[in-house]
Amino acid sequence: MSCGKHHDVECGSIMASLDAFIDGEDTELDRAKIQQHLRECGPCLQEEQVDKIIKARVAKACRDEICSEQVRSRILLRLSEICVGTMSGTTITATATSD
Repeated sequence: MSCGKHHDVECGSIMASLDAFIDGEDTELDRAKIQQHLRECGPCLQEEQVDKIIKARVAKACRDEICSEQVRSRILLRLSEICVGTMSGTTITATATSD
C-alpha cells in the first residue's frame, strides 16, 4: 500500500506498526512518526480508520463473552487473512454505525 509519495517512514512499516499504534502500545517516538505519516498518507490513514472500526466492533461484540480456543484461533486466522489481503492491494470497505 502506498500513495506514491515519499515519506520518511515507508507505508509497509506503518502497516506493520498500526495495531500497536491503535492500542497505544508503541513508543512516544514511534507514535510521533506514525502520526506524521498518517497526516501525509491518505491510504494509510484510511487503513487506520478501518482497523479502529474493526477493533471497536470486536470489543463491543465480545465485551461479556468468553470464546473457546478454537473460535479464537479461527478469528485470528481470518483477521490475518484480511490484513494480508489489505496489504496486497485488496480493497476492504467498512462503515461506522451507531449500534
